[in-house]
Formats: sequence, C-alpha cells, structure tokens
Amino acid sequence: DVVETQEHYKSRWRSIWIMYLTMFLSSVGFSIVIMSVWPYLQKIDPTADASFLGWIIASYSIGQMVASPLFGLWSNYRPRREPLVISTAISIAANCLYAYVHVPHSHNKYYMLAARALVGFGAGNVAVVRSYIAGATSLTERTSAMANTSACQAVGFILGPVFQTCFTLIGEEGITWKLVHLQLNMYTAPVLFGAFLGVTNIILIFAVFREHRVDDMGRQCKSINFEGEESSVLDQDAEGNVDHIAVVALNFLFFVILFVFAVFETIATPLTMDMYSWTRKEAVFYNGIILSVVGIESVIVFMVVKTLSKKTGERVILHGGLLIVLVGFFILLPWGKKLPNIQWQEIKNNSIPRTTSTEMLMPFWSLQAMQLPSNHTVEPVGCPVTQSWCLNTPMIYLAQYLSSDVLIGLGYPVCNVMSYTLYSKILGPKPQGVYMGWLTASGSGARILGPVFVSQIYTHLGPRWAFSLICGVVVISLLLLEIVYKRLIAFSVRYGRMQE
Repeated sequence: DVVETQEHYKSRWRSIWIMYLTMFLSSVGFSIVIMSVWPYLQKIDPTADASFLGWIIASYSIGQMVASPLFGLWSNYRPRREPLVISTAISIAANCLYAYVHVPHSHNKYYMLAARALVGFGAGNVAVVRSYIAGATSLTERTSAMANTSACQAVGFILGPVFQTCFTLIGEEGITWKLVHLQLNMYTAPVLFGAFLGVTNIILIFAVFREHRVDDMGRQCKSINFEGEESSVLDQDAEGNVDHIAVVALNFLFFVILFVFAVFETIATPLTMDMYSWTRKEAVFYNGIILSVVGIESVIVFMVVKTLSKKTGERVILHGGLLIVLVGFFILLPWGKKLPNIQWQEIKNNSIPRTTSTEMLMPFWSLQAMQLPSNHTVEPVGCPVTQSWCLNTPMIYLAQYLSSDVLIGLGYPVCNVMSYTLYSKILGPKPQGVYMGWLTASGSGARILGPVFVSQIYTHLGPRWAFSLICGVVVISLLLLEIVYKRLIAFSVRYGRMQE
C-alpha cells in the first residue's frame, strides 16, 4: 500500500526542516549575547552587581519554563503557525528592547532583565517544535528526527558565541543612528542580527511550513490543527490512555539529565580556578575551548545515536547514557593526598577581590569580560581559604577533569535525545503540545537550579559533597529507569497495533 504520495513526503520534510531552523534560532537567541551581558550591563547601569547578573542569566530559563506549557496548549487546538509566529515575534521584540536598554535614564538593568526574560518566553516555542516533529514522523523516523532537532539546538549554542566574537570587531562605540537613538556596537549588533534571523524565520514559516500529521505507521492523517477534525485512521489509533507513570518518570529523568549538565557547565570556572590556580582569564579561555570541543562531540553523538538506536532500541541507549554520566561524575571525586594551592588572602593586598559565591552562579562565559579594578596588578589564584574545605580536600587532577569532560560530553547528548524520543513515542497519536511543554519546563527548571546547587553545595561543602550528591541523584535515576523500564514503550506497541 502507498503510505503517502511523494509530494506529501517532500512537503512534510520541508516543514520539519523549518522546525529544525526554528530550534537552531531559539538556541542562538540565548547564546549570541551571553559573553557580552556582563560588560554591557556594567556599561548601561553601574549599580548592577554580579548577583543581578545571575538573575539576568536565569531569566531566560524562567521565561521559557513559563511559556512552554502555554505555547504547547495553544498548539494542541490551533494551527501551529500561530504560536510559532507569535513566539518568534516576541523574541524579535525582546531583542530590539535589548538593543535599546541604554536609552532610559534609570533602571536600565531592569529593562535588560525584562528583555532576556522575554527572549526566553519566546523560546518556549521549542515545545511546539518538538510536538510537531513527533506528530509529523512515523516511529521509524522519530529517533532520527529528534536527534537532528537536538543537533540543531547544540549547533546554535556553539555558533552563538562565534557570532558574538565576530561582532566584537565593531567595537564598544560602533555607529550611532541619532534619529532612532540606535547604537550599533558589539553589544547591540548580535541581538539585531538575532532579530533579523527571527524575521527570516517568520517569512519561511508562512512560505514553506505546512501542517502535516502521520500515524506511527507513517500513514497520512488529517491534523486537528489544520482541519479541525481528525480522520478515522487517527481516531482509531488514538483510542487508549497515555501511560502517565511513564510520562512522569521521563519528566524526572529529563530534569536530572539537564540538572547534572547545568552543574557541569556552571562548575567549570570555579573548579578549575580552585584546583589548578588558573586566573579568570585562563579559566574562561581553557574552559571555552574544552566546552566547545564537548559541543562538537555532542553533535557527533547526535548523529551516531540515530543509527545505533535502530539496532539496540532507545531504552538500552538511555540506560547506557546515564551510566556514562555516572562514571563521568564519579571520576571527579577527589582522591590522593595532594591538596590544592591555597589562596592566602592575608599575605595579599586585602583589597583584592575574591571569587564570591555569587559569581559561582554565573556560567563560565559570563566571567569572560570581568576585569580586576585598574589599581590591582596581582590577581590571587588558588583555592580561597574562605572555603574551609580547601584546607583538607585533595585536589582533582587535570586528567580526572578532562576525562570527566569527555564522558559527560558523551553521555549527556545520548540521554537528551533518547528522553525526547521515548517521550514522544509513549504519548503516541495524542496531541503532544502540553506534554512537550511540561518536558521543556522541566529542563528549564533544571537549568535554573543547577547554578544554585553549585553556588551553595560546592562553595560551602566542596567538590566531594557536590559530586557525591550528583552521583547519588544519577543512581536514583538509574533505579527509577529500571522500575519503569517495561513501561517505556511506544503507544502503538502498548496497545498491540505494532510490533516492538
């Protein structure tokens, strides 16, 4: 039997590629300004401190966490073009607001906070993207499509800072267009470029994107978002209830996966400064290289996992990915007798600033532009004596740190793709917008709590406690996966319509 016509197949995949682009642009919107937020904030509002920077960084995830279920609900009942266009328009407006936060005479930092929160709110459309891809692919296509989606998201996170670096050539002063009070400089050019990409995305959504839906077998169905009613094929396949135990379990697993990666990402700068006596500049530079390599590694893993899952199944790969992440954090546990170099403040100039727990909240890239005051010529390095654990906790060797980077860079993308794939298969032909919204919100919440965990547990108790707790959380996740393992099957398989 002909499952679908060639023209329908081409149109369906053109629409999916537009969704890949939307996902890419969403992640670029986050990362394209992340390295310049701190110096721009200091320039427009000298009253802003490092703790407020932490709120600005977190506001993106908070906005996304709030918006994801809302856009997901919207996409369940209306054409998906509506939430996609509106969310992208919000991101465009937020980027324009960011370019003008220097104009008001006061409270500039709050305008920047609002701009980043709105960019995150617009990025809530990833729930719409993933729910559309889940509904527009058959079971055999699903893993590959989800891997491509995650790869596009990862590439966006990698290329965002690259775009930012290119725009630094414009300089801090840049060009001023007095008629509209617009300053085109290294801080505003990236967001205006992001706004331009958003406009391009909206044009493509109108010109190319079409609503398509296929069942798990790949048979064409009418989409409720397009026609207002579903075909008999879809009505028949939709009979049955979603396994909500499996849904809740995967939400928890996804939260853990995003949480441990957020911790890994945030802890890079303070850990390497404490253990290897790196200066801020060295920590930012070396960790930037390391995390860029991890990002490239992740993209490769996304591509490989598509083929591997066809031979082993998604559940086995998810299990293996969690084990790899567990080993990656276990390796980071301190051992041996050598202690890190101690930063003895009393033999330094007492006015030299220390790395505070507030700064621990910032991802490594946010520290890039932080400079010592001009009257200080020496930057203290080593493990601050104010962190009492520095006096009795063995150092983590560089080989341990690099090995952990490689393993976490391998395990995280595996778990990420398999979580989304299994989640979409478990939901089956049911409208997935709200469910995908909650899954995205779980990830956003994890990215908010990860830096808080680092600032509290690592700063006050040290790496032994921090990484032991992370290992314990991953072990609990593995036990949960074992308990619900047999439930993590596709909707159609669960109701006997397809063979696993």
